[in-house]
Amino acid sequence: MTTDVETPPAAPPGPGAARAVADHARNYWANVRSGEVGALPAVAGIIALCVFFGLSKPVFLSVGNLANLFGQGAAVACIAMGLVFVLILGEIDLSAGFASGVCASIMAVILTDWGLHWSLAIGAALATGVVIGLVLGTLVVKLGIPSFVVTLAAFLAFQGIVLMILDEGSNISINDETVKTIAGGNLERWQGWALLAVTVAAYAAIQVQRWRRRVARSLVHEPLAVVLARIGALAALLAAGVFLLNLERSANPQIISLTGVPVVVAVIGFLFAVWTFVLHRTRFGRHLYAVGGNPEAAVRAGVNVDRVRIAAFVICSGMAAVGGVVAASRAASVDPNTGGSNVLLLSVGAAVIGGASLFGGKGTVRAALLGGAVVAIINNGMGLMGLSAGVRFGVTGAVLLLAAGVDAMSRGRGKLFGRH
Repeated sequence: MTTDVETPPAAPPGPGAARAVADHARNYWANVRSGEVGALPAVAGIIALCVFFGLSKPVFLSVGNLANLFGQGAAVACIAMGLVFVLILGEIDLSAGFASGVCASIMAVILTDWGLHWSLAIGAALATGVVIGLVLGTLVVKLGIPSFVVTLAAFLAFQGIVLMILDEGSNISINDETVKTIAGGNLERWQGWALLAVTVAAYAAIQVQRWRRRVARSLVHEPLAVVLARIGALAALLAAGVFLLNLERSANPQIISLTGVPVVVAVIGFLFAVWTFVLHRTRFGRHLYAVGGNPEAAVRAGVNVDRVRIAAFVICSGMAAVGGVVAASRAASVDPNTGGSNVLLLSVGAAVIGGASLFGGKGTVRAALLGGAVVAIINNGMGLMGLSAGVRFGVTGAVLLLAAGVDAMSRGRGKLFGRH
């Protein structure tokens, strides 16, 4: 579980403020050296991979490929966001991939075979995910069956359920334009800028309010200059992204025009905001970290541990359903491989690569998105280089092993420095 960085109180503009920022930087580096690396490895990995693939294949940095990256990694990122909640508890859900396939199959049948409205189809898919999570969580929590065993059994069972829903292997095409827009549509140019303004304004308000609240309560807080620099950096990064994505990226713009921020970016951004709020601004989030860090202490503190654990599985499977909807939207179809193949492995890898711990008590939604970006960049870049699937799997596995090693070493250094 991460803690606030200890820094001296903010100083007024001038030499005092500069000293406060310098002290903050030194304290941050001290925390990194003691094992509190956070998202630093994932960010460094994204930068290094982008530089490497950009030099190897300049087309990697093209606007069209940038937009493709969002679509390619969206489903995995959604599933990884849900897996973070289970990983914080020190549990695992091996069924998340095929659970997404089950939910996507149900949506496709209701949408195409039954001819019902898209809202009913997506609602049924999400409800199925919630029910799956409720069943899995109850088996793990109330019956005491290890999550590895329960979700491994579900992993096998869900493959059969997908086959039965799809009539032993048929492919169901999705023709509903609203559903296909989720992963295949783009916002208008002005909508992208409006989304940027709302995002930066909301982030700035949260950061400044948090800083003012800590100052008013005489709590340890970051220098105001650091807070403003963080807001400015986010605004600049998002503005650059919106500007690039608003450029024409179609090879034949006379026939079809491709501009604007992909709709799936707005979807993922919304989910990121919701689950980040849940983890860091609600009682449930605090209880989740408490249970993951020390279940016995959480019980003594009056936390309903069973309820928290079941809720984590519900969120995980619910987000798997979202991932299934996104995957079906991108492919405009559902088949027995939806949610299968390497989807689960990449989703777990994304969460761990981003900084979530397999030991429990540590993880953020941001970790899932950063790790998902690493996985998507590796697959996309190596695909552009013409490397085989075997090489891509090998490199992704090596990156995952490296991330797990960093986590294990950081915990070891944390114990050495007195953190538990």
